[in-house]
Amino acid sequence: MNKVIYNPYASALDGLELKDPVSAFFDFCKERESIRKKRDSGEPFPWSNDLIFQNGRFLNVFREDDRVSKAIIKFAENYKNQFPILVQALFFARWCNRDEVINGLSIDILTNKILMKEMVIKQKQWCNYNAYPVEPVWWEGKEFSRIDSATELFYDIKEPLSDLIYNANGDVILATQMVNEKFKMGNDFPIFMAVIDIAWFRPDIIKPSSPVPTGIGAVAFLDRLQDYLGLSDHQETCEEMIKLQKKYWPNSKREFLPIDIEYLSCECRKYYSYVNGTKEFKGKNIFTPLSK
Repeated sequence: MNKVIYNPYASALDGLELKDPVSAFFDFCKERESIRKKRDSGEPFPWSNDLIFQNGRFLNVFREDDRVSKAIIKFAENYKNQFPILVQALFFARWCNRDEVINGLSIDILTNKILMKEMVIKQKQWCNYNAYPVEPVWWEGKEFSRIDSATELFYDIKEPLSDLIYNANGDVILATQMVNEKFKMGNDFPIFMAVIDIAWFRPDIIKPSSPVPTGIGAVAFLDRLQDYLGLSDHQETCEEMIKLQKKYWPNSKREFLPIDIEYLSCECRKYYSYVNGTKEFKGKNIFTPLSK
């Protein structure tokens, strides 16, 4: 996020003529949500006439509909009244980011470092390396690898980590910064994801309506929205897009939050990168449905 110097997606939309990025944003959302509904109802592939949606991989419009989020919500809901354990669970989940592993967690495993490490080691692939980069973490002068952070460090520091987040007074950006002052990660996106997840369970500690930092994948499209709307920063842009939802998508299943606009701007950047020819259907980008 704000500490990342190189953004590989910065020029993804360069040269693309997009007369109305606000309409483009909501057009993407409506078509992607329509796809989800058709797929969930059992309709056969393809669920869209759009060749980009037929061939590319995209997250759902609403975070709670994605597989990893569903796994996190199902597991962590049990610990919403035990805040340090909740924090440990969410930080592990975002360092792992694999629903198969999260679905196999239990309180006995989460509260026992030895069992946690054994459970992770037994997995053929314990984390999703492709979702986003996760760097080593520093704590009190010692460096911890991704696996050691997830299985040992977060268990050991769940109380002081919880205190840091609690003292941010509901502010996602401040909480992320305070944690990263300790962790010293070049890309604090995994911290941000764990912190914003807290809002699902403890809105009294992390406000769902809190402004959020901008991830590198969302910058290019949020810049387009900001310029088009004549606003001063991405946070103002997110707030304005939430207001515009009533006009452009009045029958949406729920009102957007700042995290939704940031998250969906990343997905729009991906979609319009295909339109722009700066992204190709290859490797992990290719969507291959089981029913295809």
